[in-house]
Amino acid sequence: MSTFHPHHPTQNRLLAALPPIELADLAPHLELIHLPLGDALCKPGEPLPYAYFPTSSVISIHCLLENGTSSELTSVGREGMLGVSLFLGGEDTQSWASVQSAGYGYRLKAAFLLQEFNEGGLLQRLLLRYSHALVTEAAQNVACSRYHTAQQRLCRWLMSTWDRLGFQELILTQESIASILGIRRESVTAIARKLQEAGTICYRRGRIMVTDQASLQREACECYGIIKKELEQVFDDVRACEKVRQNSIDAVNML
Repeated sequence: MSTFHPHHPTQNRLLAALPPIELADLAPHLELIHLPLGDALCKPGEPLPYAYFPTSSVISIHCLLENGTSSELTSVGREGMLGVSLFLGGEDTQSWASVQSAGYGYRLKAAFLLQEFNEGGLLQRLLLRYSHALVTEAAQNVACSRYHTAQQRLCRWLMSTWDRLGFQELILTQESIASILGIRRESVTAIARKLQEAGTICYRRGRIMVTDQASLQREACECYGIIKKELEQVFDDVRACEKVRQNSIDAVNML
C-alpha cells in the first residue's frame, strides 16, 4: 500500500491548483529539498538556477542596500513560489532571497519551468496571476511600513507567516523579526510581551505559537486582509478558468 509523503508537492498551493495532467508533467522534475534557516537562494545580479515551491518553509525576499542593510519586500510560503522573474523576462534577480523559516520545499530547474510555461496551459495562467498578487503584496507592504504602527505591522506579519507555514510553530528570534520589519528589537520585545500577557501568542526562546488567531487578526492592520484576499483570488480565478475549460471539453465530447 502506498503512503502519502509528508511533503507531497500538493502541499504547495500553486502545485495543488494544477490539473492532474499538468502536475504529472512537472512531478518527475520536482526535487524535494530541505531549506535550512538563513540559506541564500538567490543574490542580486546572479541568475536564478531553480524555482522554489515551499511546502513547510518560508522564504524572505529582500532589497539589499549598498551599506549592507536590507528591507523585506515580501515572503513566500506554501501559497506560492520563488522565481517569478524567470518567466517575466529577467535573467538576473535584483533582490536577495533567503530562508526565513526552515523546512522543506520542491525546486524545479529554471530552464524546464520556462519551457513548460511557454507551452501555455493553466500553469502559465496560474503563475502570471500569482505574479500579480506578489507585486500587489510588495506594494502593500511598502504602504504598511509607512502608515501603520509597529504593533499593527508585527501582528500582520505574524498572521501572514503563520498562514504561510500552515499554522505551525514559528521559530524566529526577536532580532530576526526586528530586521525583517525594520523596527527596533526593543519594540519587538515590548509588543511580544504585551501579546503574550493578553493570551494572543505564546513566546519562548525564539519559538512563537499563535494561541488566539481572532485576537491577533484584530490587532493587525487592514493590510493582512487585503493581501490574503488577493492571494485567495489567485486560486478562485484559476478554479473558474479550469471549470470553463473542462465544460468546453465535456461539450465537445458530447458532440
